Amino acid sequence: MFCVLAGNQPDRVPIMEIIIDPNVVEALYPGGDMFDLVEEMELDTVCFGITTDYRDVEWVDEGKRIYRDKWGGLQRVTTEVIPISCEPARINDERDLDDYQPPDGNDEYFINMAREVVARFKGNKAICFVGEAVFAVSQYLRAGLQNLMVDYGVRPGLVEKLAKIGVEYYVELYRRLIAEGVEIVLLGDDYAWKNGPFMSPAHFERFILPGLRTVVEEIRRAGAYVIKHTDGDIRKIMDMIVSTGVNGLGPLEPLPGMELERIKARYNNRVCVMGNVDVDLLCRGTVEQVVAETRRLLRTVSPGGAHILSSGNSIISAVNPENYRAMVETTKEFGVYR
Repeated sequence: MFCVLAGNQPDRVPIMEIIIDPNVVEALYPGGDMFDLVEEMELDTVCFGITTDYRDVEWVDEGKRIYRDKWGGLQRVTTEVIPISCEPARINDERDLDDYQPPDGNDEYFINMAREVVARFKGNKAICFVGEAVFAVSQYLRAGLQNLMVDYGVRPGLVEKLAKIGVEYYVELYRRLIAEGVEIVLLGDDYAWKNGPFMSPAHFERFILPGLRTVVEEIRRAGAYVIKHTDGDIRKIMDMIVSTGVNGLGPLEPLPGMELERIKARYNNRVCVMGNVDVDLLCRGTVEQVVAETRRLLRTVSPGGAHILSSGNSIISAVNPENYRAMVETTKEFGVYR
């Protein structure tokens, strides 16, 4: 992992997933959790952080599985790993921020989790915390994407203050986690959909890039690697993302124009690429199709290093467990540099 994140070629192609749904885990390793499956399937990285086990949350309606998150909004737990926002924190203007108390970056919940993961895996697996930086926090605080996009045009001062809240929280949290032994931070804010970024490149440069750059620089200064994930077609803003100093991009969706081999060539191994077996293929395809696609990626993307094999996003509950097993086993068999 560290070799490819430095843009080099190791002995074999590393394998990781940021999330594996508990239903898939149970099918592949009955009675175990994601950490057990990482060991059983010999993945190269253990990820934690983006989900919660709900032992230490403030339930607003436990029957409906609704709790208040650290930003002050409401989240609902569903059958999927990641909960959905059902009532974000209501920050309507800059005056609302006068009384707003942001969460403390010395987040003992995540720090204690890091200690447990480090104690179990340090030296055997790369240890990755999956978090965020600027954009997702702004949405949590501003009642969703639509309101935030309007703010970019009419309330720029508010947007800049929202971004600062996210940056300050995550810079402090990442410093603490890295001091505990975290080696990679994967930033998960989504910037785009299949037709391009949600915002204009000019708005990205003004409202997101400065905070993202600060978070990346502080992670690297603390001694860890950074991988930047986002869904969608990010070609219009990709150069700006790479300019922050991230070590890797991904997992990236397999969209036209976003082919990993093209991205890798564009930056001449300056950034590692991660992905990208299509999640839909893993859900609805056959084992033979998954094997063929995995081998295609190993043949077209992996040469020269700087490639981590994974899905194009994560292993959701609809993924066929045998398809995921086929992807991993195919990578182990054919992902060897000779």
